[in-house]
Amino acid sequence: MIRFGQFCLAFSAGFTALTLGFSAHAEFTPRASAPPPVLSPNLSDPWVMQIAPQSNRVFNQRQRQVVATPPPTQQRSFAQPQRRQIPSKYLPTTVNYTGNYKPGTIIIDTNARYLFHVLPNKKARRYGVGVGRPGFEWAGTHKVTRKAEWPDWRPPESMLQRRPDLPRFVPGGPKNPLGARALYLGSTLYRIHGSNEPWTIGQAVSSGCIRMRNEDVMELYTQIPVGATVIVQ
Repeated sequence: MIRFGQFCLAFSAGFTALTLGFSAHAEFTPRASAPPPVLSPNLSDPWVMQIAPQSNRVFNQRQRQVVATPPPTQQRSFAQPQRRQIPSKYLPTTVNYTGNYKPGTIIIDTNARYLFHVLPNKKARRYGVGVGRPGFEWAGTHKVTRKAEWPDWRPPESMLQRRPDLPRFVPGGPKNPLGARALYLGSTLYRIHGSNEPWTIGQAVSSGCIRMRNEDVMELYTQIPVGATVIVQ
């Protein structure tokens, strides 16, 4: 008679042998192939860049294709310097003139920041100007005693005492504070001249000289001879 415990032991041993035998003859059946991975554009970009680092690539998700764009070296963008504009009222214009000064006279209204060149037929050419800052205002009548194109600049001693950091000499050119043209007034240190700071037109910032835009002073220069009268008021 087989006891219950011996039966259990025998059953367990037989089941184990059956399992081992089945495992020895079984074959591995792979599961169905996994779906292809789908990468979002932001994950695929690093891989695309490794494939073609010489180009910037844009992943077109709708068309499922990679479109090459020119390298950055071929996409040159030249940054334009920001130009500070002056108010339009200071741009050159021709106006009516009802005064008594004869054609060829220059009249400078320092309060309104305008220079008037009196023309025939009761007309005047009006330009915006920059004038002397507080403490450097002046008024008077002078003659144009000299004209210069792209003049050199030597700061006067009085200016060097106030600004010892200034250079003693600046050759004529675009960086020169006298600009493209200069009209010298009598025996004074004052001039009507261009400026490499055109955004100051319409303001009181100079040491007494009358500033104009370079293109404006070049126009005036061709119209004003040596000996012309200049009235500053």
